[in-house]
Amino acid sequence: MKAILVIGAGKIGEMITAHLAESGDYRILVADRDQAQIDRLPRRPNVQTAVIDVTAQDQLIEAMRGKFAVLSAAPYDVTRHVAQAARLASAHYLDLTEDVATTRLVKTLAVDSDRAFIPQCGLAPGFISIVASDLAGRFDTLESVRMRVGALPIFPSNALNYNLTWSTDGVINEYDEPCEAIVGGRLCEAAPLEELEEFSLDGVRYEAFNTSGGLGTLCETLAGKVRNLNYKTVRYPGHRDIMKALIQDLRLGQRRALLKDILEFALPATMQDVVLVFATVSGQRDGRYFQETYANKIYGAEVGGVQRSAIQITTAAGICAVLDLLAEGSLPQQGLVRQEQIPLDLFLKNRFGRAYGAMAIARAEVA
Repeated sequence: MKAILVIGAGKIGEMITAHLAESGDYRILVADRDQAQIDRLPRRPNVQTAVIDVTAQDQLIEAMRGKFAVLSAAPYDVTRHVAQAARLASAHYLDLTEDVATTRLVKTLAVDSDRAFIPQCGLAPGFISIVASDLAGRFDTLESVRMRVGALPIFPSNALNYNLTWSTDGVINEYDEPCEAIVGGRLCEAAPLEELEEFSLDGVRYEAFNTSGGLGTLCETLAGKVRNLNYKTVRYPGHRDIMKALIQDLRLGQRRALLKDILEFALPATMQDVVLVFATVSGQRDGRYFQETYANKIYGAEVGGVQRSAIQITTAAGICAVLDLLAEGSLPQQGLVRQEQIPLDLFLKNRFGRAYGAMAIARAEVA
């Protein structure tokens, strides 16, 4: 039984803990700086808790001693403290961050490390990179890789066509930070909330636009191999225009705490959500120009007698599956491990990764 430290006792941290505890293969310590968050955790066998200030390096290192791995489900702006402590404590490190600056730090910490550093183990970045890499590997040469992901309410009922299903801080950050892309074979930065497009899936109309962090490390991995690579977040039509007005025109991107307060006051949370995963790759195969697409919808569901949102299910399943693969020796045991190094078939066969495999709605080739 491997000892694991989970940082963060929020919705995602609690579900990660539930998955690992129910597997019977892990002994878990859950740490959070908020006693109220700790107190809300259900009691489970093989789970202990601790109140720890994640910005206090000594406390973190002490909690990591003797642990096989640390899983960070902490907010993006404090994740760097967890990564730095993991390097000093010599523990394997996994996180869920979409923050580009944090991931750059993790890559630096991974250099010459005797433990694995695996950032971005969630949905996007995370699973979408595993899917895109699997599709790209079927082509002789690549023309374009397009990745689209959205966590959406099933029953939108406000002008934003949106409910809070994820970290509010994380949503604001990805809407307000530069976006990586490859255009015409060149690595570049694109503006967030731009390059709006619309598409239909299963008869439902969606919009998609640039957001930060969803590509993970794919820009580096596919540099020089693809002409065009981009990531966009999926929402219902009309959402982008309102968020752009708030963040850019009203300059609330410069007052993120105020914007967070407005969104959390006005937008209710919901457990009735759907996660949409859509990736399209085109290029040359056997002398012909081909396109291959993966599309999937995952809905909220009851797991272990508790109603879970789709974003909880997909995010927790991602990092738990990667931990399993690391623990069984299917992934490199040291240095930086990129999401695109994880084989899709191994991920989907994993007991946690199967949450993604049950409802794939399309996988098509077009000549």
